[in-house]
Amino acid sequence: MFGDYWWFGALWVSVHLLGMAAAVHAMFGVRTAQGAVAWIVSLLTLPYIALPLYLVFGRNKFKGYVRSIRVRSERVREVGRGLVLLHRDFRTVLDGVAEQHRVLEELTDIPFTCGNEAKLQVDGAEAFRTMFADIEAAREYVLVQFYIVHDDSVGREMSRLLCAKAAEGVSVYFLYDELGCYYTPERYWQQMREAGVRARAFGTGRHNRLQINFRNHRKMVVVDGEIAHTGGINLGDEYVGKDPYYGPWRDTNLRVRGPAVLAFQLSFLADWDWATGEVPKWRWQPQATNGTSSILVLPTGPADELENCNLLYLHAIHSAKKRLWIATPYFVPDPPVVQALQLAALRGVDVRVLVPQKADHWLVWLSSFSYQDETEKSGVVFYRYTEGFMHQKAMLVDDDFAVVGTANLDNRSFRLNFEISAVFNDMAFTEQVEAMLAQDFQGSHRAEPGELARRGFWFRLAVAASRLLAPMQ
Repeated sequence: MFGDYWWFGALWVSVHLLGMAAAVHAMFGVRTAQGAVAWIVSLLTLPYIALPLYLVFGRNKFKGYVRSIRVRSERVREVGRGLVLLHRDFRTVLDGVAEQHRVLEELTDIPFTCGNEAKLQVDGAEAFRTMFADIEAAREYVLVQFYIVHDDSVGREMSRLLCAKAAEGVSVYFLYDELGCYYTPERYWQQMREAGVRARAFGTGRHNRLQINFRNHRKMVVVDGEIAHTGGINLGDEYVGKDPYYGPWRDTNLRVRGPAVLAFQLSFLADWDWATGEVPKWRWQPQATNGTSSILVLPTGPADELENCNLLYLHAIHSAKKRLWIATPYFVPDPPVVQALQLAALRGVDVRVLVPQKADHWLVWLSSFSYQDETEKSGVVFYRYTEGFMHQKAMLVDDDFAVVGTANLDNRSFRLNFEISAVFNDMAFTEQVEAMLAQDFQGSHRAEPGELARRGFWFRLAVAASRLLAPMQ
């Protein structure tokens, strides 16, 4: 009788052997020690559940993006020649960029560029008005990329505008993340395609269906290679405060004119090439303005050789001498960032972290209490935004360094998401960021030290359990 079930025993042994093999793979391949331990324990004890999850969520490198990086590098040489012609002695022009920040140029293709104009928009209504006006004025092409696109009044207004520009003969390219847009009906994209808009999903699983844990979290609009927008805003009514749960939505959009726009365009080109295999012909001649901003555009993602997003945060924190203000909706840092924040506070830096009072992702929100408890002991001060939901991603260091972009301070942005950040070494722009964040602190309450210890048992248990899952989030 037992012989009739030999296949069950063989299956049991096979699953456990595969679990052991995957555990060895996790030991060598998972980037964080906490993540590796979590996966190894799960794969050895519950391989029936953990093995399929590991195949999807355990990957930390995005495969197949090499060609797109090569295509981007070819365009970099063309842009570089234009920058030399534009500035003649490019290094001399950039003498204002602090030497300590030039190390960031090693993480990307295009260095700090000067002659840029940059302006912050601090709510969705203002951002969309400016963004739509810039698209309306497009003469040659428009590049649009968002993580989330809703088929609501904001999303339909963008669709209407892009279809109208395509009818005028303007080339329109729309790139979206298919998982971020999971609930967006296909008819939304089909209507645009029928109108001449080249709308495509980024397709993280296009070559490998096991890569679906990765996301393209970038948000940008590029118009004629002259104007770029980026920040935390997606396309949806909640970003203009129409969601009854979130209420007023606090986010930051950045509008840039000048040579730095071509770096945003290069990032879009690499993503478009990955998604479609096409390399369109756009403008690659840098256009200087009367602006004074020195900007480095840093695309980051799981195809990078190094953990570029993590390195950007670590560099900023370690370089702070007087002030470090961070606004992030998701505060789930890894150990090196926790230690960097602790050291900054201990050496007397004014370290403030602004997070939302409301939750939109419960695991991440709960985890943040644990990290708050760990870092506030060294003097890090936390503020919880109370005038709606806070979703911006911004960082201010001292008086001359700032970052605005799409990256959150969490494991997903550091290691799993394609992100883009604009890095400023510029006193005039940092004054804008300072004024913006100072206003945000006024709309927040300061978290009391020891807040977690005063919470109930079940809340603290939920926080501890969420913290255990942080490396996988």
